[in-house]
Amino acid sequence: MKLIKSILIVFVIILNTPLTAQETGFSDLLQNIDSREKIELNGMWDIIVDPLENGYYNHRLQVKDDGYFKNKKMESPSDLIEYNFDTSSQLMVPGDWNTQMDKLYYYEGTVWYKKDFNYTIDSNELAFLYFEAVNYESIVYLNGERIGSHVGGYTPFQFEVTDKLKEGNNFVVVKVDNKRKKENVPTVNQDWWNYGGITRSVHLVKTPISHIADYSIQLPKGNTKTIEGWVSVKNGKDGDAVNVSIPELKKNVNAVVQNGIAKFSMKAKPVLWEPKKPKTYEVILKTATDKITDQIGFRTIETKGTKILLNGKDIFLKGISIHEEAPFKTGRVVSKEECKILLEWAKELGCNFIRLAHYPHSETMVREAEKMGFIIWSEIPVYWTIQFENKDTYANAKNQLTEMISRDKNRAAIVLWSMANETPESEARLSFIENLVEQARELDNTRLITAALDTQGYGKDENLIEDPLGKAVDVIGINNYCGWYAGSTESCSKLKWASAYNKPMIMSEVGGGALYGLHGEKNERWTEEYQAEVYRTNIEMMRNIDFLAGLSPWILMDFRSSRRPLKRIQDDFNRKGLISEKGMKKQAFFILRDYYLKENN
Repeated sequence: MKLIKSILIVFVIILNTPLTAQETGFSDLLQNIDSREKIELNGMWDIIVDPLENGYYNHRLQVKDDGYFKNKKMESPSDLIEYNFDTSSQLMVPGDWNTQMDKLYYYEGTVWYKKDFNYTIDSNELAFLYFEAVNYESIVYLNGERIGSHVGGYTPFQFEVTDKLKEGNNFVVVKVDNKRKKENVPTVNQDWWNYGGITRSVHLVKTPISHIADYSIQLPKGNTKTIEGWVSVKNGKDGDAVNVSIPELKKNVNAVVQNGIAKFSMKAKPVLWEPKKPKTYEVILKTATDKITDQIGFRTIETKGTKILLNGKDIFLKGISIHEEAPFKTGRVVSKEECKILLEWAKELGCNFIRLAHYPHSETMVREAEKMGFIIWSEIPVYWTIQFENKDTYANAKNQLTEMISRDKNRAAIVLWSMANETPESEARLSFIENLVEQARELDNTRLITAALDTQGYGKDENLIEDPLGKAVDVIGINNYCGWYAGSTESCSKLKWASAYNKPMIMSEVGGGALYGLHGEKNERWTEEYQAEVYRTNIEMMRNIDFLAGLSPWILMDFRSSRRPLKRIQDDFNRKGLISEKGMKKQAFFILRDYYLKENN
């Protein structure tokens, strides 16, 4: 009997042991680079616009071995070199090229970026070239040598460059290509601006040779009295000690590295993170050679029938969708200040929830939102009709998912990983997204999985949610534009909903367009009055959905989209924002705010 009990105890321990980075396949990204010594490579970069890719291919379309990445200089008057970064134009990094240079407003193609920097070699440290995001395909060269490439416009990537750096002056060249392709994620058709460029910050990050590379620290699923996790140590050895401490909780534990990973568990009763009290704790990780600090919050998230439970309590998600579009100047968001403006507008709206659409936003946005108490839906750009039968397309989507979760797994604010938006039903699509769901659960089994489904249901007395993808997710997202793309505004308040699944539903998109300052009758398109009426009648509809667990209407602020050419109204902007790109609030903003503040506290 004792033997059986012992076996059972070991079995339970194995089941409850958190998966390591190697076992789950996290991307090889340094966690929390803001806790590291680093050289910022932001600022003005020299650029060459190269629509024919002459800097990469010769006239036979063969890859050159002496392209622009060599950054050649004339050494004699007879030298033939048909480019010169030193006399070329410049662009600011981070930033998009579309809004920095008029001739690049609609440009899709290759732009070469070059940056000079100084470096002092230290034999006791490693160096990593870290890009927070480049849209979309990038090839990176250091001192004329190719060091790697990356595909995907919204997630970070890095290269160890210790042996590639020189004492003194160095230069990095990046070939950036934002051409849309059918096989890409997202595909050729998207309803946001395809901003090209090095759109987020670039860093040269320094670490000790033996260093803390990654970690996961959280409450295990369904448990609020234990903090557990793992720390990945690179270039250490088995038996090395890792210390994890949370001073405010008076908790301190030592763990031992085995196969590059130190697992730990500690009994604790942290104050749980929630929107009204977004509590985080300083967590200190130390080895004999390295030290990292982070601010980490602890909370639980689960579903029970049609309810979402945060820390075991039913919560209604009062949200708004947000694009990574900069307020006032537009273009890609590039600063903490721009993130905070958007988040402060969402707070003024009465939100406790934001949907970061339709791709992973910057780590700065996520961390600032967490500080302000926003629950977050984070999404990869599996959007509309991508190539679900294409294995390379799936590999791309899986990699973007992995990079998103790898970067943000320690952020308590993120409770929903979204796999897709408005994808058409098919067997290939179902298999594609189900596999992504499986990957997400392997990486992180403590959060909820969702996807935004395209269930319009116009002309029906009852709108039944029966998309087979609903079976795979924990929370069903529904995008429904009653009163805008079909159906009259009057019909919306009478529209009934039913679901084939006993699961929570978030109305992940709802709304209509209006040009700020354009007024008229409530049945007149593009007026603030029409948009306001859309919100009034859709709120009436949502009051009658008993399985509604939240909403994130479309969208906080007007944003650029090349699908929106209507002059004097759209002018390359999707006008569904509750706030104009200049920061002016439309009537619908106040209708939604009243709903949030008066009915759903």
